[in-house]
Amino acid sequence: MSDQQKPMSQRLHESAPSTRQTVRFLTAATIGAALLGISGLTLTGTVIALIMATPVLILFSPVLVPAGILVSLVTAGFLFSGGCGVAALTALSWIYNYVAGKHPPGADQLDYARSRIANKARDMKDRAKEYGQHGQHKAHEATQQNLVNRKSNHKGPNKLLRFAMKSFHCRLRLLRCSWVAISKAHMYVD
Repeated sequence: MSDQQKPMSQRLHESAPSTRQTVRFLTAATIGAALLGISGLTLTGTVIALIMATPVLILFSPVLVPAGILVSLVTAGFLFSGGCGVAALTALSWIYNYVAGKHPPGADQLDYARSRIANKARDMKDRAKEYGQHGQHKAHEATQQNLVNRKSNHKGPNKLLRFAMKSFHCRLRLLRCSWVAISKAHMYVD
């Protein structure tokens, strides 16, 4: 039977709230009204107390304001110190669980990042090795060219070759420095 074929009284009876829902609503409304009344009384009492205490606060403000600032700064310092202590204990607990093999949250991400860094260090090590070999090959070629130039009755290497050799040696030193840095980084990653 569809809703339109039912009599109106039956439709109203089916859509009416149950007794349990009615009791819940009345209880919530009563508690809400009581709390609203208490908050109004508290606000009124606070305003009256502030009005009565204003002359005292004005008289003692040169002492109370700096004392209030000092108390708030000390409180903030203690809260910050406690927060740092809790953070340190949490970090140490996480590290202990990770080292103990208990697999704390985030361990997978740390392992993934560590493997990525190790792979990148290995790649850089291999590249530096290749560039070093390439540089040694170029230096050998330049030396051979220098010998050829001397044998062909030139009075020494020309300025361009000398500049190229200096530039190459600077690059070679730079590659050696980066090779050392990469080797040290690789040593820490492994």
